Amino acid sequence: MNAPAGKVLLALAIGGAGGYLFSLLRLPLPWMLGPMAFCTVAALLRAPIAPPARIRPYMVMVLGIMLGSGFTPAMLGRAGEWLVSLALLFAYIAVTAALALPYFLKVARFDPVTAFFCAMPGGFNEMVMAGTDLGGDERRIALIHASRVLLVVFAVPLWLQLSGDLAVINRSTLGVGLADATAGGLLLLAACGAVGWPIAARLGLPAAALVGPMLASAALHLTGLTASQPPREIVNLAQLFIGTTVGCRFIGTGTREVLHALAAGTGMTAIMLSVSAAFGLLVAPLAGVPFPVAILAFAPGGLALGVDTAFIATHHIVRIFLVISLALPAFRLLLRRRRRP
Repeated sequence: MNAPAGKVLLALAIGGAGGYLFSLLRLPLPWMLGPMAFCTVAALLRAPIAPPARIRPYMVMVLGIMLGSGFTPAMLGRAGEWLVSLALLFAYIAVTAALALPYFLKVARFDPVTAFFCAMPGGFNEMVMAGTDLGGDERRIALIHASRVLLVVFAVPLWLQLSGDLAVINRSTLGVGLADATAGGLLLLAACGAVGWPIAARLGLPAAALVGPMLASAALHLTGLTASQPPREIVNLAQLFIGTTVGCRFIGTGTREVLHALAAGTGMTAIMLSVSAAFGLLVAPLAGVPFPVAILAFAPGGLALGVDTAFIATHHIVRIFLVISLALPAFRLLLRRRRRP
């Protein structure tokens, strides 16, 4: 059943106001977290809103293309210099998940599916979508990852300013503008979605609307066939639709449930930052980078701070790719083990 257009438009208007305010305040992922925060509050206040659910998969496709465009031939050239630290990303994901999963199961008392996708160190949109598809609680997963990003970005800038080592910028203003995009580049990016999505769906890949376009885009960018980036206006619009949709999931939800999820997210953030700091201490001398750069390379949410170094960007893109690629196989493996007599 389709939601009334008036409720959908009101939700998008509220989400747009949140995105604009978060952008003015230079907060992380403003066009995702702003709409989510504002629509969550509107839902808790029983505002007559409804999610733009039918358009959401196409907006997810845009984000997949964006993630894939982060891979460049230059990364292949420099990957050898960072081979050890990139390899440690596997260990980082495993250690963080091994500590966070029992926390969500025993302390937060989440169901197994929700706990698993909350425990993944990164991939805000990806974990919400994959966890929801497998029967997890979308609202809890979204709140856990949103609180992780927000807490990291509220805490780390103060430390960076005190240390004076790195500068923080607003990433929502970066990237190519729509007016500067070429028709050929846009067509290639659109082809990544038009081809990648149905192929991924045919192969039974999880979150096909995201993973298929991401893999197609990554292949084109790694081989140097294109260097085109999705225009920031389109990416921000996609985040607006997705953030608004997630915020609307709180329609009919009580404040107590929201506060419980936020408290659990705080504990998860503490786990992630502790593990990130430990790996940062290990990686800094091995990779020959300052400790602040090393910890930001591993801290989920650190990329949203806009410290735009190749080292940090490469590690975040690879980590997100690994989380997306490994989360579903790992979940199925755990599920099979639980079913064994």
